[in-house]
Amino acid sequence: MQREYPARPITGIGAIIICNGKILLIKRGSEPGKGKWSIPGGLIELGETIHETVAREVKEETNLDAEAYKLVDVVDNVLRDEDGKIKYHYIIIDFLTKLKNTDLSKLNPAEDAADAKWVPLSEVEKYDLTKTFRAFFQRNQKKLESFSSC
Repeated sequence: MQREYPARPITGIGAIIICNGKILLIKRGSEPGKGKWSIPGGLIELGETIHETVAREVKEETNLDAEAYKLVDVVDNVLRDEDGKIKYHYIIIDFLTKLKNTDLSKLNPAEDAADAKWVPLSEVEKYDLTKTFRAFFQRNQKKLESFSSC
């Protein structure tokens, strides 16, 4: 699947994991958004359900076991190059996500995540977030404050 200059939109998921008033953020290890903070997530593979994708991506990026719990938002991410051509076009389906166990010491960034950390919801916007995650967070912050994954 061609990620840069795709022929059609690419669908992925985002996993919102919140424990004790802190959200799990990952530092993106690849484009788009390399070096910026967001939530765990990635692309849906052929034949995989969105719920399977949530579990796989969380495991791959954080080493935590989780499952999709509730749909929160659907986000368009369209990035154009200097000539106005579409360089990236993602549709991200964001889920509140429950941890299967609460052993948070298993957190270990891997795969596309350069780093991972628990961030108080009140401090999220102090981070260098991806544009789409910042917009998502601003739209959904109140909703997220009442949720717990553990």
